[in-house]
Amino acid sequence: MTQLDIFSDPICPWCYIGKANLDRALEANPNHPFRVRWLPFMLNPDMPKDGMDRRTYLESKFGGQQGAVNAYMPVIEHAQKAGLKINLDAIEKTPSTVDAHRLIHWAEMEGVQTPIVSALFRAYFVDGRDIGDIEVLADIADGNGMDASVVMRLLSTDEDRREIVERDAAARGMGINSVPTFIVAQQHAVPGAQPPELWSSVISEILGAKDPDAP
Repeated sequence: MTQLDIFSDPICPWCYIGKANLDRALEANPNHPFRVRWLPFMLNPDMPKDGMDRRTYLESKFGGQQGAVNAYMPVIEHAQKAGLKINLDAIEKTPSTVDAHRLIHWAEMEGVQTPIVSALFRAYFVDGRDIGDIEVLADIADGNGMDASVVMRLLSTDEDRREIVERDAAARGMGINSVPTFIVAQQHAVPGAQPPELWSSVISEILGAKDPDAP
């Protein structure tokens, strides 16, 4: 197997799109060599624990309402190409994602990391749920093979919070400054929401390199 590490944040629309494109390539290549692992990168590491109003956040980040609209036009376009629904009007708050990343971290131990990541994207971008709320996170855990009561108890503590913060800092120290960023075989960085065709090409190249009869 080939390790595919994905640095992402569950409130990043390009990460949502990038995952959809990767999923299409993996479905088209069921013999793919990838073992996928999701790693933390927080778009807003200094976000208050309770998050902030979504409109205020976007207008502050993009220099006003029109700036926010302009920034999200290509997001909508690429989401449609990827076959995704993004319900931006339903999103009222931009949350802190440290707790969501803790859930993703624990999900790896349970062998359900990708389903949890998928559910977080769907909860935020489609349902407009507050994925900074520990009750919402426990509900997501419960629907994807994890024990909600255990997750709720852990989220009520600082368990692994420092590790998430340190992993985020380590990613930045590696030179990662945007997400999604994919690391293939712990060597090759592939930044951005790449199209399915690129991933199919990478898969073919890896499989060809492992085939002793390949030309």
